[in-house]
Amino acid sequence: MDIVFFALIAIGIFAELFTKGGDAVLASLIGGAQTAVQNGITMAGGMLFWMGMFGILEKTPLMRRLSKALRPAIRWLFPDAGDASGAIALNLSCNMLGLGNAATPYGLEAMRLMEAENPKKGVATDSMCVLLAVNASCLELFPATLLGLRQSFGSTQSAVVVLPVLLSSACSTVLTVLLCRVCTRR
Repeated sequence: MDIVFFALIAIGIFAELFTKGGDAVLASLIGGAQTAVQNGITMAGGMLFWMGMFGILEKTPLMRRLSKALRPAIRWLFPDAGDASGAIALNLSCNMLGLGNAATPYGLEAMRLMEAENPKKGVATDSMCVLLAVNASCLELFPATLLGLRQSFGSTQSAVVVLPVLLSSACSTVLTVLLCRVCTRR
């Protein structure tokens, strides 16, 4: 993958170098770096807010209630999750709100807890594989990060993407769950 990204960047730089010259390449590189830093700072506020909210949720009885509400789905998807069901519930909740970066610590914690109960250390269980696949498909009910990005770039209709994101992520998640159920049957 590194080679692919390096090749794409190199091709872009050489194309701009030959069509617009060295000054344009330098201006593009510096401008892109400035935009990346500005957008990162803009998105950090929202991300920190949601991570803080989920950190508070983790310390309250709401965590147990959320875990209990999601228990049937978690038990069906992750039959050998054990103590990881709470972290899985928070991971899935963050993903549903479009907060992929906030979901990552909970996904890692769920994997750590599942590995602790794993009889074959270092070999992923079916539940670990399903968690990874469901995270990759990521059902988004409210794409908060995407809406924040669209807003930061000055979109006048930031929310126009909510329905397409919901439909496409629902389709990918349903397909992922079906494939996982077929592949993990014994």
